[in-house]
Amino acid sequence: MPLSSADRQVIFDAVADFGPQMSALARRIWAAPELAFHEVRTSADMCAVLEAEGFDVTRGVAGLPTAFVATRGSGPAIGLLAEMDALPGFSQDAAPRRSPIPGQDTGHACGHHLFGSAAIGAGVALAQWLDQTGTPGQVRVYGTPAEEGGAGKVYMARAGLFDDLALALHWHPDDHNRVWQSASLASIGARVMFHGRTSHAAQAPHEGRSALHGVEAFHHMAALMREVVPQGTYIHYVMRQGGLAPNVIPDLAESHVGIRHPDPRVAQEVFDRLARAAEGAALGTGTRAEVTRTGGVYPILPNDMVGRVMLANMALAPAIEWDEADRAYAAEMQQSMDAPPPLDGIDRLGPYNFGTQGAFSTDVGDVSWLVPCGALGTVTWVPGTRPHTWQAVAAGATPIADKGMVLAAQGLAATAANFLAAPELLARARTELEAARGPGFTYRPLLGDAPPPIPA
Repeated sequence: MPLSSADRQVIFDAVADFGPQMSALARRIWAAPELAFHEVRTSADMCAVLEAEGFDVTRGVAGLPTAFVATRGSGPAIGLLAEMDALPGFSQDAAPRRSPIPGQDTGHACGHHLFGSAAIGAGVALAQWLDQTGTPGQVRVYGTPAEEGGAGKVYMARAGLFDDLALALHWHPDDHNRVWQSASLASIGARVMFHGRTSHAAQAPHEGRSALHGVEAFHHMAALMREVVPQGTYIHYVMRQGGLAPNVIPDLAESHVGIRHPDPRVAQEVFDRLARAAEGAALGTGTRAEVTRTGGVYPILPNDMVGRVMLANMALAPAIEWDEADRAYAAEMQQSMDAPPPLDGIDRLGPYNFGTQGAFSTDVGDVSWLVPCGALGTVTWVPGTRPHTWQAVAAGATPIADKGMVLAAQGLAATAANFLAAPELLARARTELEAARGPGFTYRPLLGDAPPPIPA
């Protein structure tokens, strides 16, 4: 059942009215980027905006100081995910050419300042519509830290914060407009420390046991494993430390490893094999291996029911309109790109994407195994921009980003209202989720019972 055109327009207008506040919030976050688990100012700012709009905010949930859950209303609960962390090494001002900001070494190269701000805008508009229409429903905005490698949502999922949701919606800044329900990759990360015994490399080498040899043997074994693992498996590794001087046999060396596969069970099996390889490398080099899991995420479980409802609402949303200044900015930035696409597609919705396998990992995956999820993307970047680039940082503080953020919030809020106006759609989405998970599914986080790596 579609949302009535009158109700949809009310929501679109409410988002547009809240647009200046979304933009102001996004600009403040963009100007003071904070890394994973360090989003102290960002979280406080987002919570303050939500409280001013009548939301009840619970801070520091799931043992994460910067995570929060903001609620308003009662009835079936719709969750809006609000990521907030930045990335290291992407200092850049809002210019369409490479222009780092002196004294700054971080930046919003994945657009999470827009992500969280639009989620808040969608939540505010949805809450206003619920109040006006008397429709039963609860809006929840989840402040989810540390998507960039910290897997904040997994700790929140492990704490049961998504268990009673009827639906979860999210979006991502992009260089084109789309509704996507592609699958991602399960991922497990670990730190492998090798402990040896130091000694003078010339006078008493026989007394030493090189931790560096342990890492080297381990990496060689990991490379050999790549031939004899299931198709679609990725094994990544780097050496973080291996000694300080060549004439000293090092007693400490460190490897960071990652496993990815579309099936979380396969990722776990390969990780277990890799952990045993570390033990073998330690045995062969006379050292000791210590394996500490640092993260783990499920793949996204696509939901076609949610995707198609979202697609219908996005197709009816007001198109993005650029002025001459926007086009001039975009044209100048595209000079830094190889074969960028034309600029005439910023007002169009791309083809619907369901079930294709993506080569990425995200902690949204864990949420999607617990509750039906849907995702969209909008033009907040100049066409041709890729995430984790200076171009993404630069455009993130321009009217181009503001316009795309408004469209994202409109799509999220209208989709949520559509489901609340037709509860049978929620039931159908839940049935699809349960069938996709398979009988007897029990959620077990891939990061196990590891505590959050909160910085001191």
